[in-house]
Amino acid sequence: MKDGMSDIRLVPSVVSGDPSDRRSIITAASIPAKRLGIRTADPVSMALRKCPGLVIVKGDWEWYRICSRGFIEICRSYSPVLQQFSIDECFIDMTMRNWGEDPTAVAARLKDEIKEKLGFTVNVGIGPNKLLAKMASDFEKPDKVHTLWESEIAEKMWPLSVRDLLWVGKKTEERLRAYGIHTIGDLSKISVGSLTRLVGKKFALQLHEFSNGRDDSSVETEAQEAKSISAERTFPNDIGTEKDIDRALFNIACVVAHRLRRKKLSTSCISVFIKYKDFSVMQKQRQISQPTDITAVILNEARKLVWEIWDAGSPVRQIGIGVSKLIHEDIVQMSLFEDPRMDFYREWDRKYDEDMAGKEDPRLMAYETIKGSNEEDL
Repeated sequence: MKDGMSDIRLVPSVVSGDPSDRRSIITAASIPAKRLGIRTADPVSMALRKCPGLVIVKGDWEWYRICSRGFIEICRSYSPVLQQFSIDECFIDMTMRNWGEDPTAVAARLKDEIKEKLGFTVNVGIGPNKLLAKMASDFEKPDKVHTLWESEIAEKMWPLSVRDLLWVGKKTEERLRAYGIHTIGDLSKISVGSLTRLVGKKFALQLHEFSNGRDDSSVETEAQEAKSISAERTFPNDIGTEKDIDRALFNIACVVAHRLRRKKLSTSCISVFIKYKDFSVMQKQRQISQPTDITAVILNEARKLVWEIWDAGSPVRQIGIGVSKLIHEDIVQMSLFEDPRMDFYREWDRKYDEDMAGKEDPRLMAYETIKGSNEEDL
């Protein structure tokens, strides 16, 4: 680094939104930091407990976005069949574009071109499907090319910790380990029926398929229709009064409903979650009879759900609202017995949208598009 500073890639270091706020979330971690158990999305406070001497650097969003664009442009030059997975990851279908070439040679060429033109290193994972390619890209770093073919699953993937499997989080890991499932190989041998009792039917099927290296999803070259929209807020100081929680719910509901209307969508399923100071999470969802994009309706349902799951008086660290089962507004059926207050609520929403039109942060809008999952932090 410049100004005589050490290269932060060589020491335990992380990038976060606000290094001075111990509640800030880590967005990137160096390899030495990862070896200490520090992960992306961990709070800074948790990382500092693992490494008191941790170097914390504030991220430069604009520069990161410029680098992301350059990275994607180079990747796209190798194949137009490309799906951006995150701001710094993508899937590339090389089946037709580089037919007959050695995949590792092509990957090495891509990796070296990115390093030469953009000045940073990347890992490239090669596999017959998106899951195995992603898993391979997370093997030893930096500046490496790894393969994970079906014939290599037993040797390279099954010995890994179950937490290393894509989409397995801390809570799922704890639940699986409690039943003696420690590695991906252990998981691959568990029946779907047994897993269903642990994590539910839908996730059980996904875990069973993934742990055996199976993934039939294609590389999507176009932006996919949003399946859900959510927003959340992490508080600088834990809150524990009904008034504070209600105020937070109002602000979050405004954001979620506004984004629904901006995408010309309505929802018929509303969910909430609460994260306590010990990082335990409570969540609940409910379907509503009439699809809506109205802030007041979403807020009212969210309030009911929160009061059902909140342990009154317990300090809350984070709270969020999500909406799913989305449909386009032009196919929403109007109810003959609609609440007469709806006209007032719609007019309030219209004024809110007008006010927000000139205030949308383009960085958040770009990030929403890049993530694809439509999950946002306020």
